[in-house]
Amino acid sequence: MRIDVITIFPKIFDNFLKESLIGKAQKEKIIEIKVHNLRDFCEGKRKNVDDAPYGGGPGMVFKIEPIFKAVTSLIKYDFKGKKLIPKEKSTKIIVFTPRGKIFDQKTAFLLSKMKRLILICPRYEGVDERVIKYISNLALSIGPYDLMGGEVPAMVLIEAVCRLVPGVVKNPQLLKERIKNQRFFEYPVFTRPAVFSPKKGIFWEVPKILLSGDHKKIEAWRKKYGKIIG
Repeated sequence: MRIDVITIFPKIFDNFLKESLIGKAQKEKIIEIKVHNLRDFCEGKRKNVDDAPYGGGPGMVFKIEPIFKAVTSLIKYDFKGKKLIPKEKSTKIIVFTPRGKIFDQKTAFLLSKMKRLILICPRYEGVDERVIKYISNLALSIGPYDLMGGEVPAMVLIEAVCRLVPGVVKNPQLLKERIKNQRFFEYPVFTRPAVFSPKKGIFWEVPKILLSGDHKKIEAWRKKYGKIIG
């Protein structure tokens, strides 16, 4: 899988992409992630990526021209009516917006089957609506709240999707336990020490049933206190 990120703050991704399983998977060439500075696709000395919104209103809006140039520099494409269509069918061009579809485990699972993801990270008051309508083929939100930009949602998507790509997580049992109809089951977990005392007379204990060795009772406890996600 290859993932391209389009942003005006590429350095935000520097450490994120070098660490943990994401960094290892890139070194092993299981995934390839490239970050592109949107300003490289802007004209003029100031490299302006934004402009005032038509109709008035606060803030600035990302312009369509540099985003079109950035996306089309990365893929072969055609048009179907007014819509830009990647020639490689296994490609998703994703833009992050609070009005997008809520990103969930099922979406992560479906995206993990793609060969190419292009992530557009808007800032300020968002992006020209024509990017959503004519360039992207998926608009996503990571929750019903507003953020300063699309970089954090892009990182969330990269983590959730890449862990499902074969070979990124070395122990496939971890995924078999979690993936079922693109959903997973999450339950409380504990480890040593069995009793922790943050202050004299106060004891934080692991539930005794988890120390019992009775696997049937432990499984029942997990089902009682766990939650299906996705």
